[in-house]
Amino acid sequence: MPITTRRRLLVGSAAALALPAFARAQSEAKPRITAISQWSAGSDGAAISALGKLFEERGGVWQHNPVPGFTTEMMNKLRAQIMAGDPPAISQLKGPEIAAWSKIAPTVDISPWVKTAGFADRVPAELAKSCQPGGHWIALPLQVYRINTLFMSTKGMQRAGVTKAPTSWAEFNDTAEKMKAAGMIPLANGGIRYDDGMKFEIALAGISPEVYRRAIMQLDTDALKGKEVLAAFEQLRKFASVMNPNIAAQPWAVNLPAFVKGDMGMVLMGGWAQGNLFKAGATLADFSSGPAPQESGPPCFDLNADCFIFWKPKGADLEAGQKLFAETVMQPSTQEMYSKITGSIPARTDVNLAAEGFTDGQRNSAQNLRDAIAKDRVVLSLGHNMAQPNGMTAAMIDVLTEYVHNSAIPAVEGQKRLVAAVAGAQ
Repeated sequence: MPITTRRRLLVGSAAALALPAFARAQSEAKPRITAISQWSAGSDGAAISALGKLFEERGGVWQHNPVPGFTTEMMNKLRAQIMAGDPPAISQLKGPEIAAWSKIAPTVDISPWVKTAGFADRVPAELAKSCQPGGHWIALPLQVYRINTLFMSTKGMQRAGVTKAPTSWAEFNDTAEKMKAAGMIPLANGGIRYDDGMKFEIALAGISPEVYRRAIMQLDTDALKGKEVLAAFEQLRKFASVMNPNIAAQPWAVNLPAFVKGDMGMVLMGGWAQGNLFKAGATLADFSSGPAPQESGPPCFDLNADCFIFWKPKGADLEAGQKLFAETVMQPSTQEMYSKITGSIPARTDVNLAAEGFTDGQRNSAQNLRDAIAKDRVVLSLGHNMAQPNGMTAAMIDVLTEYVHNSAIPAVEGQKRLVAAVAGAQ
């Protein structure tokens, strides 16, 4: 046999032997995930760290890059990585932002994994719909929060002679006056923009979830100009009059020690307040929680849900990491662990909240969600980019923040500015 022919055969044999080894290396790549979220501190920071440890315990490599602050900061980081051709394997996104962002970079169809896990029928329909904008799953919900939750300080109630949580805005305002007369700040609030937006949405959802859906979610002009939205502005002004006037630019959680001591009486906040209270050293005896006041029928559920979108990765290790991450997140035990840390309720509606580690407030929230689904009283949060994309949300919250911090603006004028802002952002 000629030397050149023998060399070719040897080279061909070596290549043939190498191919299975290469394929095996590809299939056996150590699962790795690169992630972007807003969570770096508080109960959310603790929960995402716990999720990362769980991922590592299951054989993965966890690389989380938190971007603290408002949603916009995280989105700027995400956009920069996408433009550079290096998106993370997963990133925190929610609501209509999932559909909007899926148009600017390739995503992964994770429907087969969802089907295998039997996950699709275990989450609220509105939430499932937002995770599959093109008809297939590209994102997974991690946890659900009831935005319209009222937390009451046990010592604050005792100090003001209040025996029960208010169930209407009139009762709320009366309770606030009693707390004010007792020398306390009635409503603990943050000086951050989304906080102001939340107070408005809680007020409107408590007045009429039907109008909320039309005005905030559908941007119906007649609804935005209606008496219910005006009443929400009037209630927002009452909130502002009983909040800490020296809170500008500070996060709401700085109030928690005063809330526990009874120097502040109430908190209107999503369920993450519970996780932060426990992290700050509070006990179940220090507070109670339940639905915020509702003036039209049974309590609605103002929903915020944290989700992760899956971007098309580069490398077998990231592909394997995405599959492992999805399988991990969809497990009931993972959802249970996460919610126990943050104070949320699991995205899976079949998780048993009777287990130790959940509170009565979380059980109430979960029952509230089931009832609201059955009665079509679930609405999506404005302040947390569930009701509208980030651009529209920002335009609306600009109006609400200025209104909260400028008592010279009448409610009627605030409403007119909100209508104008919506029209300008469309």
